[in-house]
Amino acid sequence: MAARPRIAVLMDPIAYINPAKDSTLAMMLAAQARDAELLYFEQRDLWVRDGVAMARLRPVSVRKDLQSWYTLGEPFVARLGELGAVLMRKDPPFDTEYVYTTYLLERAETEGTLVVNRPQGLRDMNEKVYTAWFPECCAPTLITRDMRDMAAFMTEHGRIVCKPLFGMGGRSIFVLEAGDKNANVVFETLTDYGQRYAIVQRYIPDIVETGDSRILLIDGEPVEHVLARIPPAGDNRGNLAAGAQGVGRALNDRDRWLCSRIGPVMRERGMMFVGLDVIGGFVTEINVTSPTGIRELEKQYGIDIAGRLIDAVLRRVPGRRPTGG
Repeated sequence: MAARPRIAVLMDPIAYINPAKDSTLAMMLAAQARDAELLYFEQRDLWVRDGVAMARLRPVSVRKDLQSWYTLGEPFVARLGELGAVLMRKDPPFDTEYVYTTYLLERAETEGTLVVNRPQGLRDMNEKVYTAWFPECCAPTLITRDMRDMAAFMTEHGRIVCKPLFGMGGRSIFVLEAGDKNANVVFETLTDYGQRYAIVQRYIPDIVETGDSRILLIDGEPVEHVLARIPPAGDNRGNLAAGAQGVGRALNDRDRWLCSRIGPVMRERGMMFVGLDVIGGFVTEINVTSPTGIRELEKQYGIDIAGRLIDAVLRRVPGRRPTGG
């Protein structure tokens, strides 16, 4: 009989998640249902000694209980290279500490442990910049430090969206129209007076009616339903964290075409769980660090997205076979 697969989850403190909406908890529940030995750790519990990735791990059991959703066991120290898989689910910000964490996890990967998503991909694929690898899928986009170029882009397109490259959850997103007297202040703020790159995209008016759709890719293949996040009245941001309403819809032909372009690259690069943000048929971001949206779609359609992901993970763990559906 094959040993139980050991899956460790690197995440933010589990005590402070929202158990009703947290995608990582959904993954943990799915792994537990598939008889995986589930382990928990945080960034502070990870280190490298003489080239070997080590972690202070704690056994964890999880429940669908909004008041008491986890129980932690006693900590122990282990080589991450001895595990079947590590789920890297630490939320952004994508700062220097995050980058260091990917280096440490890569040492476990060299010993044969499957790390999801792949550490090198997490470093290489900035969620806004990496859209440049798929220009045919995107609206006109400019990544620059030059405030004059940003102003010219605004004049060319009339209405634009400006964002920092490191932001998340709808933070510091500005919509500007040609002639806006605040434009220079926004450009100065985002670029720190030309010292920092920012991204500027043509405004896509579909955001108002159809929202910002999140397409989930599992090992390069799209989930059949997407989560359209409709901004609240008086706001331009299609982010759940900014108050948007999540409304499910079926994948359409344009969505499938976008996935056919991007999905194979994600699979090849070891990015097993990816969220594409799509507005009006154009990809605006490729989310690889800690994509969400699982719980909302599972609730609306009864589909086991987390289970599909864990099954895909188990298929890649040497000597293991998925036991779930």
